[in-house]
This record gives sequence, C-alpha cells and structure tokens, in this order.
Amino acid sequence: MSSRLVGVGVGPGDPELVTVKGVRCLREADVVVVPVMAAADGTDGGEPGRAEATVLHYVGAEKVVRIVFALNERSDRGRREAAWDAAGGRVAELLRARPHGSVAFATIGDPNVYSTFTYLAQTIGELVPGTVVETVPGITAMQDLAARSGAVLTEGTEPLTLVPVTAGASVLKDALNGPGTVVAYKFGRLAGEVATALRETGRTEGAVWGSALGLPEESIRPASELERETLPYLSTLIAPARRDGGRGGKL
Repeated sequence: MSSRLVGVGVGPGDPELVTVKGVRCLREADVVVVPVMAAADGTDGGEPGRAEATVLHYVGAEKVVRIVFALNERSDRGRREAAWDAAGGRVAELLRARPHGSVAFATIGDPNVYSTFTYLAQTIGELVPGTVVETVPGITAMQDLAARSGAVLTEGTEPLTLVPVTAGASVLKDALNGPGTVVAYKFGRLAGEVATALRETGRTEGAVWGSALGLPEESIRPASELERETLPYLSTLIAPARRDGGRGGKL
C-alpha cells in the first residue's frame, strides 16, 4: 500500500457546505494540512485561514498542521516558488512518516478549481513517487453566491465562463462581450476596473458580487454598487446571461 494525499474541497467558508465525503476524508486522514498566509518575513503569519477555520468544525486542532504557502505573495515569483518548495517538502515529510497512511490537504472551494493543491500535488509527485493523489470536490464560491443572491448561473444552452481577474480586467471584458454568464474570481483589488468593464459591456444590470460568503462579515450587493475602493481579495462576481426569451427561451 502507498501513502495517500487527498485534496479536500471545504467550500467557500460556511462549515455547513462541506460535503459528507469531505468530512469523512478529513476525519479519516492521519493529518490534515491547511495552507496559511506568510508574514512579512515568510514565516507563519498566525492568522487562521478560511480553510483552517472550516476544518476545525470537524477535526481536533491536534490533527491540523499549518503550512505556509505564500498565498499572499504575488509580486516576487522567486519567493513564492521557494515557499511552495518548502511547503511541498514539509508535506513530503508527513507522507514519508506515514508510508501506509493518508494526508489530507484542505482547500477552500474545490481542489481542481484555482487551488493551491494543484501545485502541491505536482511537487509531491516528484518528491514522493508512488504517492496516490486523490481529490474530493467541494462547493465553489460561485455556487454559494448564486444560492444566496438568487442569481441563476446557467439556463438551457447558455455557456458559463469563469475568469480570474488576476489575469487582468481586459480578460474579464472579453468574456463579458461574449455570450452566457460570466463569473469573476479574485477581483477585489480591481473592483473599479471590474465596474468599468461591466458598464462598458452593458452587463451591470442583474450582476451581483459577494465576499466572505457564509461568514459573519458576509457582504452580497448588486454590481451597480461596486465602488472604486479595494474589496476583499476573494470577492466573487456573477454577471448572468442576457435573458429575454421568457421561460425556457434558451432551450
């Protein structure tokens, strides 16, 4: 038997949105790794991340291992990759110490959608060959925002486009000029540019944004209220498709 690394999606923050399978995998794992942001000196910043807070609803703190993944490092690629290497090395140690056990990695949302788990799995494949890598899907922020706001993501034959605004507001604008619903992730620092893109493409009406979904500081507002101040990094936007054909008009 080989050791197992399991990426577990724990949803956008609401502990009630972790799947039954996700909870089982967290509880069955020998260790649950949670990613944390680095302080200025590159060490553990001390603040619990959203994934960790969710995990602690289901497993004891003694089972949780916090590992710095430089989640907030976007300007210095060398520093970011050095942190990824160090994190991969630490997880590799945990796996080697449990040759027939399992290590779970908790990630917000889904482990196959813009997740740090992707990079970790690649690193572990090199450091600990033979490790079985699995993922447990999680509920995404766009699904949670749709449920909480009443926005319908897709109907009939409509396409759905997911854009990380870290790629630039121009990428979002291109998507908004196309058909179907557009979802934007990680746009907090470019809120003003997102508001402009919505206005210039005529997609402001019906669009909604949210942050801290399911948490006490939750905010869900119409996109028409987007201001130019910085919003939380993990803000999510839904710009629904233009629908004027009545019920079933897109079938």
